[in-house]
Amino acid sequence: MKFFRLLDKVVLKIEEFILGYAVIIIALMVVGNALSRAFFSYSWSFANEVSQIAVVVATFMGISYAARKGRHISMSAFYDLAPFKVRKIASTLIPLMSAVVLFVLAYYSLLYVLNVRDSGTVTSALQMPAYIIYIAIPLGFFLGGIQFLRNMWINIVKRDDVYLGTDAKDYNDEEKTNVDEAAHL
Repeated sequence: MKFFRLLDKVVLKIEEFILGYAVIIIALMVVGNALSRAFFSYSWSFANEVSQIAVVVATFMGISYAARKGRHISMSAFYDLAPFKVRKIASTLIPLMSAVVLFVLAYYSLLYVLNVRDSGTVTSALQMPAYIIYIAIPLGFFLGGIQFLRNMWINIVKRDDVYLGTDAKDYNDEEKTNVDEAAHL
């Protein structure tokens, strides 16, 4: 278990590093290119391509991070109104279905990456192999699938609370806990 906790912390730090620097790169490329055009009438030929690469990386590597933090997109109108038992069942089944979908997408996107690699396609400005950029897609789907399985598992193991992510309890339960704690004071 100690190994998996350490691995989880390392993966979290790598995700935070990648996401943080991807956003910084996007900002630098967009703002830098705009300033270069405005002041020097010169546009960076690589700026658009680097920005697109950073957006792809941030988007797909962010899947796992969002699932871990319980920040993924959800349609929660009915879920929020549901009683605890219904939310508990949903918080177990929804991550399972999400994980299955992400693993299927990881498989097909990996096939796509291999196809792009075999085609020898390169990017227009940087002339780098295009498949290197797309590696983030199956990797992000795979890590997201693992994270959703973890979300499902924590909801199975911890029976008294509902978790939206391994690092995030359901806010409906947090409000109830805060009210209960205030009543005891």
